[in-house]
Amino acid sequence: MSIVVGHLSTPEGQEALTTAVTEARQRNVDLIVVVTSREDDDGAQAAAVAALEARLADAGIEHKIVPGTGDLAEDLVRTAGESGAELIVIGLRRRSPVGKLILGSGAQRILLEAPCPVLAVKP
Repeated sequence: MSIVVGHLSTPEGQEALTTAVTEARQRNVDLIVVVTSREDDDGAQAAAVAALEARLADAGIEHKIVPGTGDLAEDLVRTAGESGAELIVIGLRRRSPVGKLILGSGAQRILLEAPCPVLAVKP
C-alpha cells in the first residue's frame, strides 16, 4: 500500500506534501510523489526534485518520485490506481464566496475519479 501526493511549490502543495509524509509515517506505507515537469524550466525543475529527494530522505520514509504528464489530476488518479494506493492527499486553496460554489476543477476530478479515499488539506 502507498500514499500518493503531487509535488507543487505552492503553499497548498507544500501542506499536502507535509501531510502526506505524516500519513505515510503513521500508516507505515510508502509515499509516491508525482512531479509534473515544465519543459520551459528544466534547470529549476531538477533543483526542485533534488530538494524534494533530500527532504524525503531526511523524513526517513520509503518513497518513490514519479514523473507526471502535466495534468496533475489525471496523474494522481492514474498513479493511485496503478499502485493500489490507500490514500491521495491534495491541497486546496481558499476561495472567494463565488468560488466556494464550485471546487477547483482539478480537485473535483480527483475527488470524483479517485480509486481510493482523498484527504484534502489547506495551509
